[in-house]
Amino acid sequence: MNAETLARLKSAVGPKGFSEDPDVIAPHLEEWRSKYKGTSSLLLKPATTSEVSAILKICDETATPLVPQGGNTGLVGGQIAFNGEVVLSLARLNRIRGLDAQAQTITAEAGVILAQIQRAADDSNLLFPLSLAAEGSATIGGNLSTNAGGVNVLRYGMARDLVLGLEVVLADGRVLDLLRTLRKDNTGYDLKQIFIGSEGTLGIITAASLKLFPKPAERVCVLAAVPSPAAAVQLLAEFQSRTGGQISAFELMPRIGIEFVAAHIPGARDPLETASPWYVLAEAAGAAQFQLAAIIESALVAATEEGIVTNAVIAASASQRSALWALRENMSEAQKREGASIKHDVSVPVSKIPQFLQDATAAVLRAVPAARPVSFGHIGDGNIHFNFSAPQGGNEAAFLARWDDVQKIVHDIVHRFGGSISAEHGIGVQKREQLALYKSPVEMELMRTLKRTFDPKNILNPGKVVAV
Repeated sequence: MNAETLARLKSAVGPKGFSEDPDVIAPHLEEWRSKYKGTSSLLLKPATTSEVSAILKICDETATPLVPQGGNTGLVGGQIAFNGEVVLSLARLNRIRGLDAQAQTITAEAGVILAQIQRAADDSNLLFPLSLAAEGSATIGGNLSTNAGGVNVLRYGMARDLVLGLEVVLADGRVLDLLRTLRKDNTGYDLKQIFIGSEGTLGIITAASLKLFPKPAERVCVLAAVPSPAAAVQLLAEFQSRTGGQISAFELMPRIGIEFVAAHIPGARDPLETASPWYVLAEAAGAAQFQLAAIIESALVAATEEGIVTNAVIAASASQRSALWALRENMSEAQKREGASIKHDVSVPVSKIPQFLQDATAAVLRAVPAARPVSFGHIGDGNIHFNFSAPQGGNEAAFLARWDDVQKIVHDIVHRFGGSISAEHGIGVQKREQLALYKSPVEMELMRTLKRTFDPKNILNPGKVVAV
């Protein structure tokens, strides 16, 4: 950009709102897996919606592209500036504007850390159910821009299901105020949904009004050993039937994943004496009078008699619950420490997960025979993190060079099963080209039309999601 544009952008945010220091900018240019690295000479850190508006007005007038960024926890490159774009960090928009305990709503700015919203709700004896491994650093703006999922989708839905209203700054700097807390509003198009999951390509989310829920009085957390994914699906149906739909989380984990966590995460251990090929981590939550613990115990007894479950442990305390969840939440970190991996975030209908895992694993192993399957995730809602670690003692660079080949194999099978190539991580740059292979021409043209309408100069996160 020219010197005049640079000076205007700096002036819009003041001396605390920008940096040209390469060392300060560097952490914003590399994602967690180090798969994607970018370049930029200017980091903007607005502290208010009006400052975001001023920035976008300048960028619109000067056709200056920018990349919005929250906590930089994305996994598909959607938050990385690849071509010298301005990086727009929303971290300083970090106020909780209000919490209405009676209406069970909270309004937070885009830079508020997800865990802070969870704590604010908890302090009011309420629950904000969006929960994921990166909740200590991920921001709510990023969560909404990618339509994050997490472990509680089974009970509470995706991020978009938790949104009542949004405040969005458009590409030309206008502020679209949709920041309402109404549960029912049927006045025309639901515009807020256009921006949720758009990865900052249609507008910049600066604040959101979110749904809260009654805080569960009882949580029952169980780790169950199962002989197969098919048994896990059967157990899910058993739990849901007996609890009347009170299962909030239902996670599938392979034996190799448990071994990785035990090997690489200090303090982690396998809580069951006998190894199993697969495990389920499930949680039920509800009012105390539901007596969920007794119901889950009864379900486990029945499942054991049927051969669905071979062993199980129920957390007897909050610390035991945390230890069980640490096995699941640290699985990605443990796999990273184990070495190179090729990862997929896919979903298929729950009933088809066992066959998908069998077919897709066999197909990948035919292409890369020594790869180590590490498939885990939110089996309760059909979302599997279908991952492969590099062969033990093998050439990691050669393994990673097969990423595109393996991804195409997996995504073709996902499509055959009527699934999605991105369940909760978004499209970013990683899946942009493949998106057109699995979406219909009509869908793709409508997406491009939306992009051209909301961002005619292509300055908002250019090159992400769809090419125009």
